[in-house]
Amino acid sequence: MRGLIDFVVRLVVIHEAWVHGIILAAGQINNVYNVYKEDNGAPIPDYTVSRTVGKWGPLLLEDMTLIQHIAHFDRERIPERVVHALGSGAFGFFEVTHDITRFCKAAVFKPGTKTPVAVRFSTVTHERGGPDVGRNPRGFAIKFYTSDGIWDLCGNNTPIFFLRDPMLFPAMVHSQRGRNPRTNRPDPNMPWDFITHRHEMLFQIMRVYSELGTPDGFRHMDGFGSHTFIMVNARNQPVYCKFHLLTDQGVRNLTAETAKRLAGENPNYSSEDLFEAIEGGDFPSWSMFIQVMTFAQADRFEYSVFDLTKVWPLDRYPLLPVGRMVLNRNPQNFYHEIEQLAFCPSNLVPGIQASRDPMLQARMFSYKDTQRYRLGPNFMQIPVNRPLETPYNLQRDGPMNMFNQGANVNYYPNSYSSLRTDPYSDAITYNITGVVGRHDTKDEDNYTQAREWYLSLSDYDKLALAKNVGADLKGCTSAIKKRVFSAFNLVHPTLAGNILMYTPPE
Repeated sequence: MRGLIDFVVRLVVIHEAWVHGIILAAGQINNVYNVYKEDNGAPIPDYTVSRTVGKWGPLLLEDMTLIQHIAHFDRERIPERVVHALGSGAFGFFEVTHDITRFCKAAVFKPGTKTPVAVRFSTVTHERGGPDVGRNPRGFAIKFYTSDGIWDLCGNNTPIFFLRDPMLFPAMVHSQRGRNPRTNRPDPNMPWDFITHRHEMLFQIMRVYSELGTPDGFRHMDGFGSHTFIMVNARNQPVYCKFHLLTDQGVRNLTAETAKRLAGENPNYSSEDLFEAIEGGDFPSWSMFIQVMTFAQADRFEYSVFDLTKVWPLDRYPLLPVGRMVLNRNPQNFYHEIEQLAFCPSNLVPGIQASRDPMLQARMFSYKDTQRYRLGPNFMQIPVNRPLETPYNLQRDGPMNMFNQGANVNYYPNSYSSLRTDPYSDAITYNITGVVGRHDTKDEDNYTQAREWYLSLSDYDKLALAKNVGADLKGCTSAIKKRVFSAFNLVHPTLAGNILMYTPPE
């Protein structure tokens, strides 16, 4: 019997070796056996047992499967974003429904055009492992893969922002997101201390502490480019522009109590809602509109059109329809397609250019710089960030360079390449005059629009705003509370009184 078993085993081994030889000769072994392979293409012998001297070791440095496995594990996390660390995203398309070529020559707005997009939603100050339903502004960033290159519209779910001078931005983030250096815990005094020193934040703070501050998932919130941009038509005639994306699902928000409950029960509620809707074929969509203002109108406008803490009145500068954005595909690999997805306001295309908005100017440097730090100098070569066509330029080498620009020399002008620049794509020229210096805008009417917005709210929303602010003052010192009441009293006495009423006693 033993001899028969040995004979059968030998037949099996011979047969397997014969099959292996045929497959190897045909170059198909990897397809049939589907083996794991090292990064050099060699097969991985074992993913569960290390090579050792004897059963209990020591380990052998020659076990390169183990060394590679652990070494890569040590490096598999990239730095999280300084802001907007917590987020989710999806893919889809933007299609033009209305002709705005009288304002803009960008290929993305050519009638009949359908452009692939990637969209990332996020919270601004939460860390990557936090709840995505917490009270916070929501990032709303869109990457348009246009025929003219990548256009990134990096906005929020609010048409305004906290600040208008970028010098204050790091301090604002530190105060809102930071932890007490001694206790390493969030300190309720820090954010309100900073807010009450900078009243230009009040309008945005009021929006965040209204029910708008806790959207019911990402599908039920609007998106805004927020900044003032310049659009240029085919005749190089410029206008100022603001972008709005209004949800076709309808705006829907959570109460503070519901958001708090979900943060404990399902901290990934917003990401789950987006993913499951798309997976089930319920594709969310947004309608894009623009507001347009001529340069002459801007010169007569009562505020600076570059003040990011203020809106343009819709009754005077109405929404003009442009197109529709639909999200119809979830990422196949979150890290590959969303965590490495990099948005930069400096990614503009012919027909859309930056205005003098100071916050936009600073973000144009900061965003691209933070991606170089986070993902490396060639982050635009990561597949999800690449333009549709391979860009040829004078940038060479560096970590993770994937674009082979062949024998083209990396200097210009030169005698060897047929590549040339395209002056037609340059931004338009215009005159600017002014006195160079540090011009403080701290007192640039921080209350009128905030007051008008407050008065437009329903009685329920007015009380909800006051209740949410009051609850957030728990743990603050008496001095900070008094400053908060004083600041909101400048917006409206009723608001300040109601905040006082809802503030927990000490």
